[in-house]
Amino acid sequence: MTCEEPMSDQMSQTSLGEVAARNLADVTKTAAQMGSVSPRWLVRMLPWVAVDAGTYRVNRVRVVGQEFEKVEARIDGETAVLQPRQLQAIPLFSTLDENVLAAFAQRLAVRQVPAGAAIFHEGDDSDGMFIICAGKVEIFSMNGGSKRVTLKVYGKGDYFGEVATITGAKRNASARAMSALLLLQLSRAAVQQVIAADPQIGEVLRTAVQSRIRHKEEAPIELTTHEGGGEMVVTQTFVDYEEQPREYVLSSIVTTLRVHARVIDLYKQPFDQLREQSRLTVDAMLERQEWELINNPSFGLLENVVPSMRLETRLGPPTPDDLDSLLARVWKEPSFFVAHPLAIAAFGRECTLRGVPPPTVGLFGSQFLTWRGVPLVPSEKMPIDHSASSPRTSMLLIRAGAGRRGVVGLHQPNIGDERLPSFAIRFNGVDPMGIASYLVSIYFSLALLADDAAGLLEGIEIGHFHDVE
Repeated sequence: MTCEEPMSDQMSQTSLGEVAARNLADVTKTAAQMGSVSPRWLVRMLPWVAVDAGTYRVNRVRVVGQEFEKVEARIDGETAVLQPRQLQAIPLFSTLDENVLAAFAQRLAVRQVPAGAAIFHEGDDSDGMFIICAGKVEIFSMNGGSKRVTLKVYGKGDYFGEVATITGAKRNASARAMSALLLLQLSRAAVQQVIAADPQIGEVLRTAVQSRIRHKEEAPIELTTHEGGGEMVVTQTFVDYEEQPREYVLSSIVTTLRVHARVIDLYKQPFDQLREQSRLTVDAMLERQEWELINNPSFGLLENVVPSMRLETRLGPPTPDDLDSLLARVWKEPSFFVAHPLAIAAFGRECTLRGVPPPTVGLFGSQFLTWRGVPLVPSEKMPIDHSASSPRTSMLLIRAGAGRRGVVGLHQPNIGDERLPSFAIRFNGVDPMGIASYLVSIYFSLALLADDAAGLLEGIEIGHFHDVE
């Protein structure tokens, strides 16, 4: 034996090797773990209503007036373009025909305002109305001439100053840019030009100012109050209903699970392969279901919050003041907030800065932060907008339950082959290759029984941190 031979060849084996021993040993195995599975708190906390024939009709008392709407302008670089029909979102212009709207749209001027700059001051003569294409505006008043009181915060798609533009009244509040602004301005002079061409337009606008209804309101029910003494005439009334109520048709998520029969037959200990494949598929579909409940363009919560129930954060990060404002919108028995975990963390930082750490409450064996006793439910399905300089998201506040005229989940049980309510797995045959197919389907939707059942706090900046000593 030469010195060049490897050391392992110089030694003889004296015990059973570990690699060989493992062939005779059992190992403890876990089921397949899918990291994308979440607690799905929204699905758990929503009350679910069983529907017939896959359809849920929401009957309401007839409403009068119109809902606030956003004015949607298209931003092109440093300018903005507005289609004339978008002006109908402004109640004062809602009854004007397309030719008049086009005349106003042609007179819109683009105005850029740097952050912190004044747009107008309380007591100024009106120089027109403004439509916000990008940025935020604070409307405020000076209380006693010394203390500034914020009256309103407007964001993208909002408008202000339209009444003074028509009436010529002086400004009753001040406005400043909270961030860099891109505005469309319709000057009072431009409005007068259009009115001069057709004086009847001025009469229509002045009538709209006097009788405008800024929110939808239920048709009144006439009642009589009598305090005794003398005769009275009792009012006559009736309760009218919407003639075309909204109907929610159950949506579905469907897939075909394919598993080879040989795999099902032979590889079933300690885990049944068909059961594991079904479990993971069901988890993926339930995750998608919760995403749809929030983001679906037809029935999702984010799309169905009416404009009057949406508000912007005052400063960007979600402060206790912002959540109080949201609670003031959904004040009739609010059930829970829904927010991205990063938004909840941002709210926690703002509370820490102010020395008001939010308390917690135990639900489903887990701890949730609360504000004013209302739990903040985390869901990573709440979208985050990364297009801005600071990532932004939104926060929902929900009143839940049919008895509260709130938000309810919809499903149709007893559809056959159910594993969960309205969730079925059906055997679909074996193909010539020996692969068994199973049709997996879930049927669901979501309904808002009243406009004030859900509110939305928008423009939440989640990347703001504080240096706390």
